[in-house]
Amino acid sequence: MATRLAGLAGTLKIGSQLFTSEGPAAVRKLAKLGAGIFLDLKFHDIPNTVLGAVAAATKLPGLRLMTLHATGGVEMMRAAARAVREAGLPAARRPKLLAVTILTSLDSAAMRKAGHKGSPAAGALRLAKLAREAGMDGAVASAHEVAAIRRACGKSFLIVVGGVRPGDARHRRRDDQARVATPGEAIRAGADFVVVGRPITAAPDPRAAAHAILEEIRRAERQRV
Repeated sequence: MATRLAGLAGTLKIGSQLFTSEGPAAVRKLAKLGAGIFLDLKFHDIPNTVLGAVAAATKLPGLRLMTLHATGGVEMMRAAARAVREAGLPAARRPKLLAVTILTSLDSAAMRKAGHKGSPAAGALRLAKLAREAGMDGAVASAHEVAAIRRACGKSFLIVVGGVRPGDARHRRRDDQARVATPGEAIRAGADFVVVGRPITAAPDPRAAAHAILEEIRRAERQRV
């Protein structure tokens, strides 16, 4: 799949399923295709353990972005930032740390069942502010929270949007996502990156699906300017 999408995807996301199956070898192999690597393992542990995990990740080739859960707290996020600083990488090769706020599969009802008060939007904004305080480079959220996070965290704070589903909002396939948006909606809201998985990988023609999404992104970027 990565070979078929070579030249289209600027960054290839490696999540927990692929990394559990193939480990660091997957990163090394995909990095050879020339795209950046988004290591989406969502670290969430005590500060020292996350420090060690991030330090190990910085040794992998092509790493552009990596994630950890903002709910791990300020000290955990600061430990991750320290690991990146101490890796001794030149600025151009230093991976950006992204704090996951509220998973796009969660809505208000699911949050209440898990014991969280407030709406997904309020929770995402609160955690994004915490991430900025802790020295994270950006946050992962749904398109619905982008505008508020941008106002609170500034222009330089990266915002990565998941839950991206192309197509008309009334007929859009959601899979297990609760808070979704089209690629164009995410870009117009102010996202720096959009994460697109199944709409491409499950398409009859993944390359054509990626082309269509890129064209939608380009149109949205022109509208945003």
